[in-house]
Amino acid sequence: MPEGRVAPVGAAAGQTAQQGLHTDTTAKWFLLSSIAYFFIVGIVALTIAAKFVWPELLGTVPYLTYGRLRPLHVNGMLFGWLLPCDMAMVYFIVPRLCGVKLWSEKLGVATAALWNVIVLGAVVMLPAGLNKGLEYAELPTSLSVLVVIAWIMFGINIFGTILTRKYEQMYVSIWYIMGTILWTAFVYLTGNFATQFTTGVNQANLNWMYVHNAVGLIFTPVGLAVAYYFIPRASTQPLYNHRLSMVGFWSLSFVYVWTGAHHMLHGPISQWLQTIAIAFSLMLLIPVWAVVWNFFGTMKGQWHQLRDNVPLKFLMSGTVFYLLTCFQGPMHSLRTVNAIVSKTDWIPGHAHMALLGCFSFFAIAGAYYVAPRLWRTELHSDALANWSFWFFMIGGLGFFVTLWLGGFWQGWQWNNPAIPFIDTVKALHPVWLVRFCSGVLMFCGIVSFAYNIMATVVNRREEHA
Repeated sequence: MPEGRVAPVGAAAGQTAQQGLHTDTTAKWFLLSSIAYFFIVGIVALTIAAKFVWPELLGTVPYLTYGRLRPLHVNGMLFGWLLPCDMAMVYFIVPRLCGVKLWSEKLGVATAALWNVIVLGAVVMLPAGLNKGLEYAELPTSLSVLVVIAWIMFGINIFGTILTRKYEQMYVSIWYIMGTILWTAFVYLTGNFATQFTTGVNQANLNWMYVHNAVGLIFTPVGLAVAYYFIPRASTQPLYNHRLSMVGFWSLSFVYVWTGAHHMLHGPISQWLQTIAIAFSLMLLIPVWAVVWNFFGTMKGQWHQLRDNVPLKFLMSGTVFYLLTCFQGPMHSLRTVNAIVSKTDWIPGHAHMALLGCFSFFAIAGAYYVAPRLWRTELHSDALANWSFWFFMIGGLGFFVTLWLGGFWQGWQWNNPAIPFIDTVKALHPVWLVRFCSGVLMFCGIVSFAYNIMATVVNRREEHA
């Protein structure tokens, strides 16, 4: 066993003795509401993909135009599906790693109720055209204030649980969760409030700092916290190396915050700032390799489990997507590559591989793992879970690869002044058709996943999983 290798998480915690310790009401509320929004926003996503192929679709209905549906899709997936699902995982993980009950289940339920008010408010206000007009920060200020309040409630509950923990040693997932809470506060306040006091290039720089770090300092650390917990649990194997996990955590914390400006290369910002963004983007390879090496090392000799273990399929596929995403990001931060792919369809392909292919895969794996344990029953259908994996995998690969290739082609055309812009749009019609078909497959994955979890809850038997 390599130096630093630790036992499976919770092994020393006396899991059997703790079965009656956790009520998990908050985790249940967050999980079910996030899955419901995943389904609803999936319909919005499919509608947007269809609009690329048939531009006049629903174009006469103001609430259903592309400019209004796109913010709903982005915020719905980020703050309606992925973040609350990750919060459900946190509410499940932290009490078990600390060996105590959640600090306040009532505060947790209140947080879940407030979060649903925020999401439903966005469903009404964004299609009505009420938004701040900034990428990932479209929510009106009133809803952004509620997000801050909800996040403070979430942070108090989680830190309260950690401070009252029974076990002195903190597993790596807790480090990432604490980092997520603190980094999200800084990143969200910058992107949604500090940008209101700046204009021009300064505002754009702050906005892109927020956009990139929404992925890097919100969804990355909480996603890795989920993976670090569930890969050892689902595989029943000890984590490969705890010290290596700390290398990944601290390098991520110091490197990621400086990378956002690589979205503005060749733009009206200082050359020194562009160079710093490029340098730190390349240094992202350090935390990425630390994480991936740890996950792969944990699975050494256990790859045969992927045949039947659906949560593990999602977790390890998400790990591969994480590796690809975080190799692709530093590469397109290079000036020569960026001159081709910046602002093209390459970027949505890259972003979707991160948030859907990686972090949503981690969240789905967590949902499949915890749902039977939260409701003390068996998963409704292992076969349907396996189908959902292949729907997501095949649809996702079709989506990602098509947009990478199409975006690169699009960038080459844009760099040729002899090609009229409208011709570059027409040329991408086949790409967008494949994108739509891939979206249909991914939506089938959402439907099968959502039905499986809901059926598990509705048809549960009063027995331990």
